[in-house]
Amino acid sequence: MPANPVRFGAPDPAEPIDHELPSASIAGDEVAMRLRVRRAEDGTWRARLIFGPGDAETTPSTAEIFCAESENDLWQSVRDLRDHHIRDLYRSLVE
Repeated sequence: MPANPVRFGAPDPAEPIDHELPSASIAGDEVAMRLRVRRAEDGTWRARLIFGPGDAETTPSTAEIFCAESENDLWQSVRDLRDHHIRDLYRSLVE
């Protein structure tokens, strides 16, 4: 999955930043996806997937299932996701 981490102008890495990801085709529908990334107090990078447009608090989203020692490692784990994993995550949240 191609994704470009961009943190230009982010004054505080602990402040979550949403990154747009390519949409996913799920059951014939295109579902918008975002990744909310932040740096935790312990220095690890954490992120969660948000499915659909709108407020992240009201749209389906995972817990912070991505965790890595560096931001590059975190993005690598996102790139390693396969389409069937994304579909399963989405279904687990909306069904």
